[in-house]
Order: sequence, then C-alpha cells, then structure tokens
Amino acid sequence: MSERVGVILQPSYVPWRGFFDLIHRADVFVFYDDVQYDKHGWRNRNRIKTPAGPQWLTIPVSSKGNVVNGLQLCDARVTWTQDWPRKHAMTLRQCYGKAPFFAELWPMLEAFYAARPERLVDFTIETTLALAKALGISHTRFVRSSELDITGGRTERLVRILEAVSATHYISGPSARSYLEEAMFAEAKIGLEYMVYEYPEYEQLYPPYDPGVSVLDLLFMKGPGAGEHIWGSRAARTSGSGATA
Repeated sequence: MSERVGVILQPSYVPWRGFFDLIHRADVFVFYDDVQYDKHGWRNRNRIKTPAGPQWLTIPVSSKGNVVNGLQLCDARVTWTQDWPRKHAMTLRQCYGKAPFFAELWPMLEAFYAARPERLVDFTIETTLALAKALGISHTRFVRSSELDITGGRTERLVRILEAVSATHYISGPSARSYLEEAMFAEAKIGLEYMVYEYPEYEQLYPPYDPGVSVLDLLFMKGPGAGEHIWGSRAARTSGSGATA
C-alpha cells in the first residue's frame, strides 16, 4: 500500500507560508476545528507588512458561551458590531496596492471581505482553500475534524483522526515534539515526522525582511511563482521521530 500523508492543523486567518507547505505535502489535510478556541493564537489574526512595520489584522470574535469547558473553535462567532472587513480590506489595499500581483489576487479577497460569515472557521477555512488554490495546490483532500466526531486524549485523538482518514504517515509542526506520545503512532503503524521550517528570502515592499508574515505578502509579491518560495525551493524539511510505520 502506498504511503498516504496526513496533516492536522487548526484553521487560522490568512496563515503564513509554512501552513501551506504542510497542505502541499498532505494527501489529506484535516482542519482541527473542534478544539478549544485560543483567543491569543492565530485562529483569528495574522500579521502583514506595512511601511510602519508589522501590523496585526484581527477578526473580532464573541466570547459568548466561553464558560466551564471553554469555547470550541468551531463554535466561535464573528462579531459584526465592528466593520472589520472594510478595515482589513482598506489596510491591505494601502499596504500592498503597488505590489506586482495585487491586482490579480485582490478580486478574490474582496469577495471574501464582502461576505458575512457567522462562524469564524467558515471564513478562515474558505479563505485558506482559496489561497491554496491560488498557490496551485490541487491534489489535497480537505476534511474538518468536527465532521468526524472523534474523541480521546491529546495524542490518541490525533492518531484516531489519522486512522479515520486512512493516513499512514503524519507530518507535524515542530512544537508538537514536546508533547506527542510517539509510541502511539508506532503502535498504530503510522509514520511520524516533524517539519523544520527553512525558507528562502524574497523581496518585500518594506524592509527589513520578515519571514513570519501572512502568505498574502508572498502572493502579492510573487503571484503564480509564490510556490517556488515554499515547496519549490525544497528549503523546508522534515525530521524523523523514530516512530515509523
């Protein structure tokens, strides 16, 4: 049986290029959307480049229902008392209007900012899918973990999700090395590797170079060639864990 690579990540707002590198490497990518919402993470915000330095774009989220066990990410509701889409759109136009591929990408983003999604994940997942398509990713199957109804401990649940989508190999972000119970992957005969993010620099409108901004920066600057600065460079690599199928 051929190897089937699975990746599990929480959906985020216009994430950085490493997120899309993992999507590109995956045969099946699971949006991990039925976990506790982290209001200080990347689920509803990201950074862009501006003449004055990096700036956050943040989607306001209602904290209603955030009691006892916390608010699940898939239940987080977007707050519409603020006109944040207009503000985000205006900021992007001001900061990237002169970028080489801004005009090519903007109609797609403008359409998203014109929508009024109720749930945060519906907005962030749909924009991520559109950006993946703009990067030329077409082979990956996408699933939401909330559709699978799988429970369990931290590592146990990941393994069960991978089994549910028939993945035989898992690529994880590097921070998970500190808590994953690697023996569970070996027992399930699922290979395990960790990403090592090392990407080449590219020209940005506002020096100094910042490697950790939203993928929008790369797309606005490089357009159809953006993928060459992610997987095309083969700069990012994986490191083994000892847990092999």
